[in-house]
Amino acid sequence: MSSLQTPHEAIAWLRSPGAIRARCRKILSLAERDALNHFRLDASQIAPAARYVLETIEFAYPNRVIPYHSRWRHFASDGIDRWGQLAPTLNLESEEIARVRVDLAVTSVLLDAGAGEQWTYREPGTDNRYGRSEGLAVASFHMFTRGVFSALPTHPLRCDADALVELDRATLLDAFQVTESNPIVGLDGRIELLRKLGQALYEEPELFGARAPRAGNLFDWLAGQARGGRLPAVEVLNAVLRGFGSIWPGRIALGGTNLGDVWHHSGIRTDDLTDRLIPFHKLSQWLSYSLVEPLEEAGIRVTDLDALTGLPEYRNGGLLVDLGVLVPRYAAILVDRHRVDSEVIVEWRALTVALLDDLADALRVRLRTDSKTLPLAKVLQGGTWSAGRRIARERRADGSPPIRLDSDGTVF
Repeated sequence: MSSLQTPHEAIAWLRSPGAIRARCRKILSLAERDALNHFRLDASQIAPAARYVLETIEFAYPNRVIPYHSRWRHFASDGIDRWGQLAPTLNLESEEIARVRVDLAVTSVLLDAGAGEQWTYREPGTDNRYGRSEGLAVASFHMFTRGVFSALPTHPLRCDADALVELDRATLLDAFQVTESNPIVGLDGRIELLRKLGQALYEEPELFGARAPRAGNLFDWLAGQARGGRLPAVEVLNAVLRGFGSIWPGRIALGGTNLGDVWHHSGIRTDDLTDRLIPFHKLSQWLSYSLVEPLEEAGIRVTDLDALTGLPEYRNGGLLVDLGVLVPRYAAILVDRHRVDSEVIVEWRALTVALLDDLADALRVRLRTDSKTLPLAKVLQGGTWSAGRRIARERRADGSPPIRLDSDGTVF
């Protein structure tokens, strides 16, 4: 009999990276027995996939000095270090700089779900045009610097609860340059997510402050959890899941608690409250990865990064499909548009998480290194995410993923 018999126990476990890995490895074990409904595993293609990723790393990082996979890479699209240009102009103490960076990371990551193939953003000042993640990053960066998320006109570089709960549709339409000819996927989902973020800031005064709650105050909480200047990565994720767990719309609930990025799959059967459930917490982990640099710049070393998992999104997952590691069992998988809660997508995401660990191990063997030198956060950046985009462009003119998603703007 499992010990996960109470909502408190089950929720705590489902929020752990260990639970993500355990459930995803279970799906991979079913694939190894050819017992899944939607995908077959061709293990003979894992080694060629590792070679393809290694080629991508060596092209982008010939000196093999790979940064972490985080939102900060997208803020430097086209070689323009937007944060690096802004930071020297701020006459602020280091702790306030860290709060500003947390405010920026939170808002930008939560706006990072897929924008669709048609949408682009023309950057003021450069006239460069960006789509997808880069476009969302650059757009959200400029929204942030204009004070869209601040309740204090004299202090624009903030993400305040008071501003978020009043955010309206017209503001986001304008900020994302949305028109009939430049549509974005999931706009209403993003608006609702940001409004719920504002409410969440009110509900967790310990994390975000009792007076004028602000996302950036999470830095102070995390700094208080550090011991000897060191903070385990899982503590960052725990704080993110605690602080932002209530914002996700239309999710499975347990004991009245919103589980977030947790979904059903028929291949997971247990005798407890986690029956059929697979957690991913993709955006929460993406945010956790994106908080590492602000924390480390402020003097807090984030340790045990590999406790977090790979990100189950369409670039990493698309790499595995495009390179033949994962083979769809029927044509409709590559033709139809799928909801994020469909078993096709849940299965694909679970296999992606498990296989990213295997690809990371294969890369380390080829590079004669270890997880300390090449943590998963660098494998993703170097790496599987970049390789997923590269193969998508080679296979399809628009660079779209091989599997089409009906996104609500809050998962991918």
